[in-house]
Amino acid sequence: MIYQGVLTKMQTEFLEPIQYYLVFDNDFIHMNQLLNKSIEMKLVGHQCLSCGLDKPIYRQGFCRTCFFDKPLAGDWIMRPELSTAHLNKEDRDLEYEKKVQLQPHIVYLANSSNVKVGVTRKSQVPTRWIDQGAHEAIEIVEVPNRYLAGITEVALKDYVADKTNWRKMLKNDIEDEDLIEWRQKLKEYIPEEAKDYFIETNTETHLKFPVEQYPIKPNSLNLKKQLQYSGELVGIKGQYLIFKDQTVFNIRANEGLVVEINI
Repeated sequence: MIYQGVLTKMQTEFLEPIQYYLVFDNDFIHMNQLLNKSIEMKLVGHQCLSCGLDKPIYRQGFCRTCFFDKPLAGDWIMRPELSTAHLNKEDRDLEYEKKVQLQPHIVYLANSSNVKVGVTRKSQVPTRWIDQGAHEAIEIVEVPNRYLAGITEVALKDYVADKTNWRKMLKNDIEDEDLIEWRQKLKEYIPEEAKDYFIETNTETHLKFPVEQYPIKPNSLNLKKQLQYSGELVGIKGQYLIFKDQTVFNIRANEGLVVEINI
């Protein structure tokens, strides 16, 4: 069966194991059902996730023009401490920025390759942890806007990592950690503006991914250069497809590519 569409990050269901869906405009693929099956992918074009034009993808699924112009790619997306909607101050589109920034946000600890701190909208829990390939996570602060979450993350980055080692995550080279203990250790470093939002009494969330075989030496597929690839799918973790020959393909990093998938 042949499918064709523009890549966007896989949609997920928080079940055991996590369920993954690759969604196109008029169809979708339940990726879990493809485990241990051969998949052929071919690059056939580009489609900017904002303007929809067939233009080279620059970053985050956007063409260069949209990346620098559209509010969906503002600096505050990756650096929440730069949020200004709470001050009624516009970056690119104040109405959009208020909609996204002025809602409950979570500062969390997640363990995918190591314990890291991160920020997400409350509505994106546990989706954000799934996308990062975390096998355990816990909320530590719930604040009313993105700015407060951002300054909390910045303060805690001095004491805990803020990046995931994607190779360790994919190799499953991980150790269980006591995230409740980590949360208590970090409490004193939370900024004064956010201290009242500290969460005292929750427990860890555990996640299980549909992986039959972890790669020993993951080799990242660059479909823009290789144009075509075929392999047997043996796992899905984070937003990565894992193949039997140790090839891994990051769906999220390839958003905006138009692909043909032959199953």
